[in-house]
Parts: sequence; C-alpha cells; structure tokens
Amino acid sequence: MIPLGLIMIIAALDLTLPRSVHLGPLLVVAPALTASFAGPRCTAMIGALALAADVLSGLGQGVLRTSEHNVEMLALFAVSAVVVVFRVVHERHLAVLHQVRSVSEIAQRVLLRPLPRRVGPLRIASIYLAAAAEARIGGDLYAAARTDGVTRLLIGDVRGKGLPAISDAAASLCAFREASHGPTTLPELMTRMETSLCQNLTEHADTDTDAQECFVTAAVAEIPDAEPKVHVIACGHPPPLLLRGNRVLTLQPDQVAPPLGLELLTESEPRPATFSFEPGDILLLYTDGVIEARDRTGTFFDLPARLGERAGEDAGTLVERLRERLFEHVNGRLDDDTAMIAVERLATPDP
Repeated sequence: MIPLGLIMIIAALDLTLPRSVHLGPLLVVAPALTASFAGPRCTAMIGALALAADVLSGLGQGVLRTSEHNVEMLALFAVSAVVVVFRVVHERHLAVLHQVRSVSEIAQRVLLRPLPRRVGPLRIASIYLAAAAEARIGGDLYAAARTDGVTRLLIGDVRGKGLPAISDAAASLCAFREASHGPTTLPELMTRMETSLCQNLTEHADTDTDAQECFVTAAVAEIPDAEPKVHVIACGHPPPLLLRGNRVLTLQPDQVAPPLGLELLTESEPRPATFSFEPGDILLLYTDGVIEARDRTGTFFDLPARLGERAGEDAGTLVERLRERLFEHVNGRLDDDTAMIAVERLATPDP
C-alpha cells in the first residue's frame, strides 16, 4: 500500500503543479522501495503502475512525446527492470538458504533429541540456548537414557570450534546412548565415552591440527526409581545444584575426574558420588555458559541465588524463569552456548 500511495500522491501533485515543476522522476522510488520487501511479481507490477502514472502525467501536462519525457520513461523502465532482476536473484538465494536451514534443523534435532518430560518418578524440563545466530545447537550437549528402574542424564560442553566440535558432541552423545542401555555401571559408562571420544579425535587429527586440543567437560547423573538418591560423576564440569525447599545445595563430588578426550580416564575409573534426592527436590544440571554469563559491568550470573528465588515452582516453570533472568542479565545477548536440565522427583512414579 505504501508504494501505491506514493504513486498516487506523486501523480496527483504532478498534475496540479505548474508545467515547469515535473515530479515524474520521483516515481522511481515506488519500485525501488517495493523491491526491499516484496517479490519480483509485485515489484514488476508496481514498476508498471509507476510507468503508467508517468504516462498519464505526461499526457496531463502535454509533454508526453518530448525527448525529456521519453528519457524519463526509459530511465524508469530500466530501474524497474533492474530491481525485478535483483528480486529474482534474491529469491533464488532465499530458496537455497531455506533448504540449507531445513537440512540443518533436521540434523540438529537428530543430534540433540528433545528430553522426555516425564520418566518414572521424575519430571524433566530442559532448555538450550545457542550463542550463534540461526543455530539450535552449538558446543553444549545433553541427553537422557532410561534403563530398568534407572534414569541417566548427561550434560556436557565441548571445548573446540567448527565441525570437530560438533563431531565430538555427536561422538559423546552416541557413546552415552549406546552404553546407557546396556548393563554398565556409571564408571564404565564414562570410560566408554572417553574411549569413543579419543577415537574420534584421533580420526580428525590428520585433517584438523586443532583436534588434539579438543575435549569435553561432562557431568552424568544416575537416578534410581526405588531410592531417593542421585549418583553423580563430574569430568571437569560444574557441579549440579539441588533445590530443597528454599535451600540451594551444591552437589560437589569428592573426586572430580578430568575432562573427556584427554586420555586420562583410562588409567583409573572415576568414582561416583552419592547424594540425597528426595520427593519435592529439584536437581539442576547446567553448563558454564550460565554461570559465566556477564552483564555490562562484568558481573557473573549468580545461578544459586536465582535458583533460590524460584523455590516452590515446578521444573518447567523454574527453567523458564531462569532463562528470562539470564537474558535480562546479559541484556538479551549471549556470548556462549548455555544448557540447563531441571529434574524434579515426584512423590509417585509415572504409571
């Protein structure tokens, strides 16, 4: 409607003003403006209407067949044709970009599957915020696996960039999912993840010189249905937080294993730490992108304090409120990928 209005206004003024004042050249604004937001067909239509308005204006002022008016119409036609060609090329690029985005979204969903909302006596809520624009995943990862009476949760952070980082995340997730469904203990699970990640890094060493510098910090929590406990192994990862009533507890294991991918877990298996996890408690797993988020003054995001403010809320509401507070703290701009998993133990299991 804006280009049509401009054409009508310019044509009306051109007919009412004296012959010495000619506004016909301003009609070129209409197709040029249309090309900024509309497709090639709409742009061509506006260009044709602008040319028709210029013809009517020339007839009204009696200058239609003058050389100056002919040059004016030729220039208007040329500009309209150029912007239409521009829109055609732009539309083709948009179609290719849309296809690439569709493939990328499918690949990201396959790699980072959504977590179940309810498993056994647990209610799970998760959120993932990628720092890169137009991305759904980045260097952070999470996963959940269900075995007989046990739920295992993984959260991690890949140290690296580019395709090797995504490849390391995929290797860690695949190893976790494969090993979690078998009769493996928690230390054996971490060892298998370490082995798989080291093999992946070795394969990339020939083509990527930075592959040997990549590693993954990870934390795995194992929650049995029959016992109000949680077993935690942290491999260079921030310790989980537990919200019990209005108190926030840090589940810091006595032994913190080195990050995965450094070939250090092959010497000795990490030992899990056991903590109380009673009905009504909420366990929060997170990546360092949350606690290292800074505001304009350089102050870090105080996750324990923010978590304590959310006492009495369910896992889904808690995660959503933490996301809002995090964006308020960084003024809507994240410098690192962030991920959070809130696990709430219910009084009764899922039938």
